[in-house]
Amino acid sequence: MSSNPTYLEQAQQAAAYIRSVTLGEADTLVILGSGLGGFVEELVDAQVVSYASIPFFPTSTVEGHSGELLLGKVGEKLIWVMSGRFHYYEGYELEETVFPLRVLRLLGLERLVVSNAAGGLNPEFSAGDMMLITDHIDKFPSNTLRGKEAMAFGVRFPDMSEPYDTEWINAARTLAEKLGISLREGVYVGVTGPSLETKAEINYYQILGGDAVGMSTVPEVIAAQQMGIKVIGFSVITNECMPKDHQSFSHDSVVEVAKKAGMMMQKLVRRLLIA
Repeated sequence: MSSNPTYLEQAQQAAAYIRSVTLGEADTLVILGSGLGGFVEELVDAQVVSYASIPFFPTSTVEGHSGELLLGKVGEKLIWVMSGRFHYYEGYELEETVFPLRVLRLLGLERLVVSNAAGGLNPEFSAGDMMLITDHIDKFPSNTLRGKEAMAFGVRFPDMSEPYDTEWINAARTLAEKLGISLREGVYVGVTGPSLETKAEINYYQILGGDAVGMSTVPEVIAAQQMGIKVIGFSVITNECMPKDHQSFSHDSVVEVAKKAGMMMQKLVRRLLIA
């Protein structure tokens, strides 16, 4: 390969390295959001690859994101898990935030479970609720597919009318009912961050039709759709839509609520994967 590898060549080199240090193949990836790292405990015989060791991989700089790619079993199914993701607000370009998805697609990725911690916009939601993402609104300043290099991974203009797989959504609804898990549903608004929302911005996103707001997920889902990857998404709601008097939002409180609610998400996602 050339001394200045293209984006595709970088992805191919990263995929080759991962293939050289792991055993087995998996077609499913779970991306863990802030405070949701406990899902790694669901994995049996996990193989761990540090992001720092993978050629051209970004490194996570966010508290609560460990920066590891894992390959392990849930039940009898081998899956990938990303413990730590990459955000636009960290200074990465959008094509960098979805680089791991591109790499794993080269390794046979077909299904994506994406999770996040999100602020509540729907006034009926409470801190600790889990929301099944049925659609999203993209408020990022650019698009994951911008530029010619993204075309190596799929069509220029992918259909986004159903970015979250309807069949998988229905299966999650059925499982949640069987498990006695209260599952909210709604629209996720993806924003750049890292500053949290003003009261006027919360009102604005509500008017747009949003039920929850966060700083990830949307770029990943767009890239997945371009590559023909089946997607389901979940948000842990970390706060009500407006802080109470003399209270404010903070990242620490987001992580704490997400950790407490994470067990519920782990239970549902585990059953969804082995169904």
